[in-house]
Amino acid sequence: MSQTWYGPAAPEPRALGWADWLRIGLRGAPLLILLILCFPLLLLLRWPERVIFGQARPITPFITQFVCIAACRILGLGRVIHGRPMIGAGAYVANHVGWLDIFVLSASKRLYFVAKSEVAGWPGIGWLARGTGTVFIARDRRHAAAQTQLFEDRLRAGQRLLFFPEGTSSDGRRVLPFKTTLFQAFHNERLSAILQIQPVTLIYQAPLGEDACFYGWWGDMALGPAILSVLAAPRQGRVTVVYHPPLKVSDYPDRKTLAATAEAAVRAGLPPEMRD
Repeated sequence: MSQTWYGPAAPEPRALGWADWLRIGLRGAPLLILLILCFPLLLLLRWPERVIFGQARPITPFITQFVCIAACRILGLGRVIHGRPMIGAGAYVANHVGWLDIFVLSASKRLYFVAKSEVAGWPGIGWLARGTGTVFIARDRRHAAAQTQLFEDRLRAGQRLLFFPEGTSSDGRRVLPFKTTLFQAFHNERLSAILQIQPVTLIYQAPLGEDACFYGWWGDMALGPAILSVLAAPRQGRVTVVYHPPLKVSDYPDRKTLAATAEAAVRAGLPPEMRD
């Protein structure tokens, strides 16, 4: 996993007026109520679900997906879907723009995210991530074998995992080089014959009059102001989710070739002016 990406200077957050705070309240309050009602229900069902179904988890992902669909609607963020999620065992890889990616991708498909271990300790977000079944990975190579086994167990149970191979979020105007380390987990004799990797491209369109990087989160940007700026927007933009044809892992000789092909597919989904 890489360190934080430092690209172009981030735009300074504008001062919030009374109308902005009113919109923050009108959107933030329903979002908070949604989480207060649904998250305890998810936790309540998780224990009997685990006892009965093990890693399969056929019930609680529907709660997560419902919350994310509702969150996008509360925010007023338009979603446009091209292509369709794959059928069969596999994982998704996508470019990473910012905190909204979690809601957008979970609204489109029931899945589990793979995140760096530091996220587990983030206030609020770490708690939600743990509750929704996020897989946390450490950068230490000594844990590689255990993490590979964890991926295998969850994929064989029918779970769909989603990776952000860039290792960091960006301004949303480009795709950063993919890190190949995580792709090694798919290249083992027990998984490669049955596993597919589906590249996914996220393309955000900023609200009218806002900076083109409005939905991005990078560099030294604080998370709180980034969330408030989205909640305060008079009108939201939209996000396009492009599902590319799945890649059969056994067709690629090594992780580097697989990662390069997935990266090229994700980058090709961007508008021409954003393919650097």
